[in-house]
Amino acid sequence: MASVAGFLAEPWDHAFMVRALLVSVMSGVVCGVVGVFVVLRGMAFIGDAVAHAVFPGVAIAFVLHVDLVLGGAVAGLATALAIALVAQNRRLKEDTVIGVFFAAAFGLGIVVLSSAPGYSGSLESFLFGQILGISTRDVWTVAVAGALLLLATGALHRPLVAVTLDRETARAAGLPVMALDLALYAMVTVAIVISLQAVGNILVLALLITPAACARLLTDRLWVMTLLAPAIGAGSSLVGLYLSYGLNLAAGGLIVLVATGVFVLCAVLGPRHGLVGRRRRTSAASDPDPVAVPAGTAG
Repeated sequence: MASVAGFLAEPWDHAFMVRALLVSVMSGVVCGVVGVFVVLRGMAFIGDAVAHAVFPGVAIAFVLHVDLVLGGAVAGLATALAIALVAQNRRLKEDTVIGVFFAAAFGLGIVVLSSAPGYSGSLESFLFGQILGISTRDVWTVAVAGALLLLATGALHRPLVAVTLDRETARAAGLPVMALDLALYAMVTVAIVISLQAVGNILVLALLITPAACARLLTDRLWVMTLLAPAIGAGSSLVGLYLSYGLNLAAGGLIVLVATGVFVLCAVLGPRHGLVGRRRRTSAASDPDPVAVPAGTAG
């Protein structure tokens, strides 16, 4: 027991681990909250598109010697805005528009990258995360941006839910559907950008989608889902980082693998929507009631 307590306490003796733990947990919470709306709207593709859309922004920021996170945020927001505007044309499905801008953004990033020799080292940390290299300034940036994002989510919660569940009814009720779409895309972008240092550009989609998918399998209540998703995201980030510290393996990958493990457990053992729960209900529905008395035999 003492050795377990020592292992749990040891990372907190190192400043770099404290910063990493704080950022990973905050990223898990923020992505979990925003991910609820992404999962309910079936918008996993937009998360992937925005995650890759920050790529040219980071490349341009590197060439211009400005902050990489700022460059990624500007590029991600610009792409999200373009997607939201073009997607209002109902002639095209939203996933088609996302696919077009996803490919265009990544193509631009490759072109910019080819003009910037020496970028490969920074690119690796961007793609796979650099959570152990996080500075105190990064911690404060994630904390402030995350707090503002959570406040915005709380303020827009009811109209976002209305648009998520039934866009046409929300439009008929007078809600500004396009503005709410833009707000959601911007929220997804901010959540992704502040999580890049924790898990990297390649894996950030998992932090956005997987905890919310777990919560979707565990409950039918939206408010419970909104609490479960950030808890699962934060817990997966914390456990993954501890495993990374103990096993000396990549933190971002382990965070995602822990979250995926939780998803598998929910998919199999979920009391209502898991494979086991559904099989039990099916068996109960098909088996005759052993204490039922056949009609006409009483008396």
